[in-house]
Amino acid sequence: MKLSPNFTLDEFTHSQMAIEWGILNEPDAEQREAIGQLVDHLLQPLRERIGEAIAITSGFRNQEVNRLVGGVPTSQHTKGEAADCYCASGPEQLLQVLLESGLPFDQAIVYRRKRFLHLSYRQGRCRKMVLYK
Repeated sequence: MKLSPNFTLDEFTHSQMAIEWGILNEPDAEQREAIGQLVDHLLQPLRERIGEAIAITSGFRNQEVNRLVGGVPTSQHTKGEAADCYCASGPEQLLQVLLESGLPFDQAIVYRRKRFLHLSYRQGRCRKMVLYK
């Protein structure tokens, strides 16, 4: 299911851990709505601004998958509000473009060693929190 010109629902629900454990990692209607908001308000506009592909390395995770990957029980991934993103120019560049864009976001967490940027969006409650790990 295509969510925008550059993102699909499949890339948000794909999980190697879910495949290995035989777990169906499917969002419910509320979680699908949150994923749509994340894409519409943050990821697709950010993709257009950076001008290169943004890969989702971890998107939606149901509670079981989240537990298996070591996520915190309150992870925004379980609500459909977060995605870990990779682009060729690196997480710092993606963050720079985000900050210059003025786009709304809840959290942007740079994982330098793993080279990805965790991005989240919550409708009406975006804190614009930037962290480095």
